[in-house]
Amino acid sequence: MISLEDCIGLCGLTEEEVLAVAEHEHVPEIVAAAMSQYIVSHDHGGEKIRDMIIDDIRQAQATGNKAHVLTLLHVLHHFLQDHPEVVPTHQPWSRMPPHVET
Repeated sequence: MISLEDCIGLCGLTEEEVLAVAEHEHVPEIVAAAMSQYIVSHDHGGEKIRDMIIDDIRQAQATGNKAHVLTLLHVLHHFLQDHPEVVPTHQPWSRMPPHVET
């Protein structure tokens, strides 16, 4: 039987990166591993994964979860080291979305 660790190992991303995809897409880790493998195998797939991680960072910023922001920034840093072709020319994760008064 194939395990979650096997699926993650086959998808081309780290466990933390797969967890970020799972968080972004609101799916179980095993589904995120399959999705990740599919996404990275297509044109601009690395950019899509990068953008998912950035979206997760923004969501964590918006909810004030500083510890999770730091974790996701670490995940993004390692993803960009492994995939230098998708390094953006600016830092979109450092820009907070506009604040909405309630």
